Formats: sequence, structure tokens, C-alpha cells
Amino acid sequence: MVKDAQGKDVGEVTLEQTAQGVVVKGTLSNLPPGEHAFHIHETGKCEAPDFKTAGGHFNPTKKAHGMMSPKGKHQGDLPNLYVDQTGTVKFDTFSQNGLTVKALFDKDGSAVVVHAKEDDYFTDPTGDAGGRIACGVVEKAQ
Repeated sequence: MVKDAQGKDVGEVTLEQTAQGVVVKGTLSNLPPGEHAFHIHETGKCEAPDFKTAGGHFNPTKKAHGMMSPKGKHQGDLPNLYVDQTGTVKFDTFSQNGLTVKALFDKDGSAVVVHAKEDDYFTDPTGDAGGRIACGVVEKAQ
């Protein structure tokens, strides 16, 4: 479950392990329209209002940020979200750069974070993505 800075539910993201990588799906609403960076962060803690407790991007291999960086990418780097004029986005993407669902459940867990601005896919360490506007702790399905 993902919440905004006011603690309101904005939707759900699921991560499913496959033999080739991780399928990341979600439906989010009540977000500002436009393009927003979306990443997996290294710590499973989402304290509002700035969600800095989620730490940096999930990056166990210590790469530079960005899908377009010659020294990248973080395992937690994911494609931008395109939120429509109603504030809603539905997405289905795939990560196959070594990310595993199991790794996300390390001692301090992990989180998914939506940023205020788009990821430029290059600038280290965050893609110039701006502040964090929504966050969800990665939890095992019940």
C-alpha cells in the first residue's frame, strides 16, 4: 500500500518474482498530474511528510544512478510514471537487472517511492527527481 505525505492511501504496488526478473505492477490515484520518478528505496520505512526514512535507492551493487548512465543503473531504478489529468496511473513494468524480491526483504526492508519530478535517467544519485510525494513499505503478501 502506498500513502501520500498526509497519510492517505493512494494505491497499491505489487512485485512478483519470475525466472527472468521482477514484474512491478500498480494502480495509484490522487497524485499530481504529470511525469514522476518511481524507485525502490533501500529502507522499509515511510515516515511522512518527506519519506527520507526510506533512504536512498536500492543499490546493493553500488552502481551509479540511471538507465542511461554508462556506470548505472541501481537495481531500484524503474521507469517514470505518467499520471493523467485525473491524478491516476496504472502501470506494469519489468526489472531484469539482478533485482530479486527476496533481496528486498533484507534486515531493514525496502520501500517504493514516487517523486515530485521525473527521473532524467542519468543524474547521480537520484535522477534529479525532486522530493518524495508518496511511499509504501514492501511487505509480504498475506
